[in-house]
Amino acid sequence: MPEQRRLIIHFVDGSKKLLEFPQQVADASVAAKLQEALEARHLVIEADGALVVIPFENIRYLQAYPAPKKLPGYAIKGATFKD
Repeated sequence: MPEQRRLIIHFVDGSKKLLEFPQQVADASVAAKLQEALEARHLVIEADGALVVIPFENIRYLQAYPAPKKLPGYAIKGATFKD
């Protein structure tokens, strides 16, 4: 059974949505899929039988759990947020 993933979408209006879904691609492919999504400038989701398209202009930031083992070379790793 594929490992479950979680994505929290933080919107510019302050609201957020939690998505739970099975692993979509092998960890080695995550960086390429991330690059593809960034170039497309929108997030495409199939959820509960519906297609949802969210323009990146409406997204403040994304949190994905667990973090993939392979990240782009420019990624900061091992960080902790301090408020």
